[in-house]
Amino acid sequence: MHIIIVGAGRTGSQLARRLVQEKHDVSLIESDEERARHASNRLDCMVLHDEGNSMAALEEAGVSRADALVCVTDSDELNMIICGLVASRYPDEKPGTEPGRKTSGMLKIARVRNDDYLRLNQYARPEKENDKSSDSSQRRDRDLNVLGVDYFVHPDVEASRAVLRALSHGAVGNILDFEGTSYELGSINVVEGSVFDGLCMKDYRSVVREDSLVTMVEKKSGSSYESIIPSGSTVLSKGDRLHILARETLLEQIFRLVGRHDKYLRNIGIVGGERVGTLIAEGILHSRSGGREEKTANKKTGLFSMFRSIMPTSSRRVVIIEKSYGVCKDLAARFPEALVLNEDISDESFVAEEHIGDLDLIITATENQEQNIITAIYLKSLGVKRAIALVSGPGHEVIARQLGVDVVIPMQSVVVDSIHSNLMEKGVRELQSLGDGTLEIFEVEIESDTPIAEKAITEFKLSGGGIIMLVSREESSFIPKGDYVFKPKDKLIFMAKKGSEAELEGFFGAPKWRER
Repeated sequence: MHIIIVGAGRTGSQLARRLVQEKHDVSLIESDEERARHASNRLDCMVLHDEGNSMAALEEAGVSRADALVCVTDSDELNMIICGLVASRYPDEKPGTEPGRKTSGMLKIARVRNDDYLRLNQYARPEKENDKSSDSSQRRDRDLNVLGVDYFVHPDVEASRAVLRALSHGAVGNILDFEGTSYELGSINVVEGSVFDGLCMKDYRSVVREDSLVTMVEKKSGSSYESIIPSGSTVLSKGDRLHILARETLLEQIFRLVGRHDKYLRNIGIVGGERVGTLIAEGILHSRSGGREEKTANKKTGLFSMFRSIMPTSSRRVVIIEKSYGVCKDLAARFPEALVLNEDISDESFVAEEHIGDLDLIITATENQEQNIITAIYLKSLGVKRAIALVSGPGHEVIARQLGVDVVIPMQSVVVDSIHSNLMEKGVRELQSLGDGTLEIFEVEIESDTPIAEKAITEFKLSGGGIIMLVSREESSFIPKGDYVFKPKDKLIFMAKKGSEAELEGFFGAPKWRER
């Protein structure tokens, strides 16, 4: 794929780095000279120091042959204008398309932070009668768009969704869903004295007999963690972080064996009542039944109608702690069922008076990532059972996890993951990097001409290690066994070492790897 990214900030640079590693052709446009120079020195792609809304710059970046345009500048309006300019200049099918082959042309994605723009995009995509997806932001319907934008990505919505997904599983670790399957990949630390503490992987089936798979183990090595694909001789120990693939109900049972349980968290505290905190509170407190009348009402009430509520509200107590008096007034009016406190969480006397240490879960969602980490750790030391902290990027994620925060949501990474997921609709695509970043999860659909089609799973051997995690065939999904044979139309999810692209091409074919 040829992809143009406008904006070389943290998000644009991280996305570019990931796409370059996947062997895509990337052009990066940045108006700030220092940012452009920094990106040029660190990324193996074309970097242009120019305005993103300059057609001359876009032409130089190769917009006439681009598969996708991603606008992630600091300005919502500029992101949409650039998409609109390109859509008006190139409204037809992508040049070079095979005769008779239908294509929707260049994909255009804009990052926005203004809620109204995201609602505008939502209104332009009326729900279809046969659309069973409960998350309209994930539907791949590009027949309608707004100002030339095919997909809007909202950082606060993406972060809130990640928080609620982790919360629905008891906030014991990060959860990765696989679209169209009942399987989830959950991460959790082994607790001292649990069944998994000292367990050799060859004995795993004697503990967990149902269909599940330990896909990766993060083992502590000095001051850092090393990510490995476990073998039968791997021995687990306290503090190891396991990444386990299983159906949701079974995953909860395994989490209890690992040593973490009490999925239902009754008393929840949210520190920070701004945009992300408000969306999280709405997700916890305001369940949506999904009826037509309710969907109409949702358009008027907030952003949460774009992703389903996953939290039961009965008998749940929510405390929102916010320093701004004005924000607290708005929160109190919006969430009368919650206790809204106009206080500074760093005030020790306030924490003691309000018994904040008695909470089951604390979610730190302020705009200060260092405060989020420190607050989460401090309140856990006072007795709070679980903690979720929002941070800006993956660097702070590693630090927070090592300091004892149960779930860390890197906002920059969840935005990049969302954009990347929308870009890679066909062929082998990376879903997510895990652990220290040396292992990645990929997805591919087998076709009749795929080199590995009709061959046994035993022939899938990567020099750096790899594992087929999940297979979707027709209406069913399963973890493959030793007798599995790759069949056309099978959709695979697998894990491999970063840098395995050449070997992967040998199994799945270069065209599917490099072309959209």
